[in-house]
Amino acid sequence: MVEQGPPSSARTGDPIAAFLAMLAAERGAAANTLAAYGRDLRAAREEIGDLVAADSAALANLAHAWRALAPSSLARKSSALRQFYGFLHDEGLRADDPSGALPRPKHRRPLPRLLGHGEIDALFTCAEAEASTRTGEGARMLALLELLYGSGLRASELVSLPLSAVPRDAPFLMITGKGGQQRMVPVGARAATALAAWLAVRPGGGRWVFPSPRGGHLTRVRLFQLLRDLALRAGLDPEKVSPHVLRHAFATHLLEGGADLRVLQTLLGHADIATTQIYTHVDAARLVVLVNARHPLGGPHGGAKSPAKG
Repeated sequence: MVEQGPPSSARTGDPIAAFLAMLAAERGAAANTLAAYGRDLRAAREEIGDLVAADSAALANLAHAWRALAPSSLARKSSALRQFYGFLHDEGLRADDPSGALPRPKHRRPLPRLLGHGEIDALFTCAEAEASTRTGEGARMLALLELLYGSGLRASELVSLPLSAVPRDAPFLMITGKGGQQRMVPVGARAATALAAWLAVRPGGGRWVFPSPRGGHLTRVRLFQLLRDLALRAGLDPEKVSPHVLRHAFATHLLEGGADLRVLQTLLGHADIATTQIYTHVDAARLVVLVNARHPLGGPHGGAKSPAKG
């Protein structure tokens, strides 16, 4: 007789909770990921009842209930359920996997919002003027702006930047990005000057380059607010400005200047070159606009008359 081990928590309790516990323990899933998967699975259970007993027809009905969702939301929900049914199969709670009935939406990655060179100049003109008053907040804002646009850091990488990542004499930062991957990010002369000016007036104590007054480091939400406030003072639409938009501007303007796509991939910390290739589409879209606006055959009337020969 084969000895049976202790019953699985998925058998004795809530299988959704057991699945989430597995994601946390074995895959190191982030809290936000666990919360999103939990919401998706519980919403699916409300739609079709017991997920463990659901068959392919029930999942097909679920796809119908989700027909109005954006492709990205539909893809996330389907992914959560596929992983959940893989977990049930591994736990021996199902002999089959009905998740093949779920949709696999095909959606194109949207082109990022862009800031033109003039808008970038307006942001820096305002930030530099405020930093010249030598206030701590002005120096911090300019340093944040320089590192977002000048080095292409993600918002999470910037706000959680430790002091130990800033070498004294080397013109780069050691960044820990997604998945714990480390990369070196060059810091230009302007950014280095702004960073040094901020560190000179930064409040003492703590291990973060950009500490929070309440302890810890500056939050992503606060960074977002600071940028939007700066955009307003610079006379720009605040809806167009965010940390992510500045990262896109860094990448797009480097590509316009002739940067190699592989180099750009390294600077941005992309695991897959396909993620970086979106910027080739952005550049192509900019060229189409340029041709339509500047070429003699462009314009609302389908072309312009050639100059008369003298």
